[in-house]
Amino acid sequence: MSEIVYVRGDATVPSVKGVKVIAHVCNDIGGWGRGFVLALSRRRPEPEAAYRAWHRDRAHNDFGLGAVQLVRVAPSVWVANMVGQRGIRRGSKGVPVRYEAIDTALARLADEAIRLGASVHMPRIGCGLAGGKWSRVEPLVAGRLAARGIAVTVYDHGEGGV
Repeated sequence: MSEIVYVRGDATVPSVKGVKVIAHVCNDIGGWGRGFVLALSRRRPEPEAAYRAWHRDRAHNDFGLGAVQLVRVAPSVWVANMVGQRGIRRGSKGVPVRYEAIDTALARLADEAIRLGASVHMPRIGCGLAGGKWSRVEPLVAGRLAARGIAVTVYDHGEGGV
């Protein structure tokens, strides 16, 4: 069993050796333009292009809550687009985060990380614009990834922190 390591830094540029997967949560309506994805798109155009194409062709693929799309952006770096939020707005129906979808996506990500021999790097997924609580997401990350021996690093950007 691995543990989750917390660092202050930028999840878009993990500095460890070996194969790495940068994981983040996307919405289920094809929107890409706020939050962590902006930092990701500044570094690499491939994840956004792949996500938009995946959403566009959703009638013929697995796009939907709980799905994961792995996009290779460098020889040893992948990005995991994980669909874990319903829509983008907070309102009478609550926040967009869907913990069950994040759990399903993390289980799928774990299989891929093991297959690739990769470590996983992420911001506090589902806890920004999606409105989730890290106290609910952290056990999912621990149970689905760390419990299977996958090295996980969670990045806190800027002055905030653990």
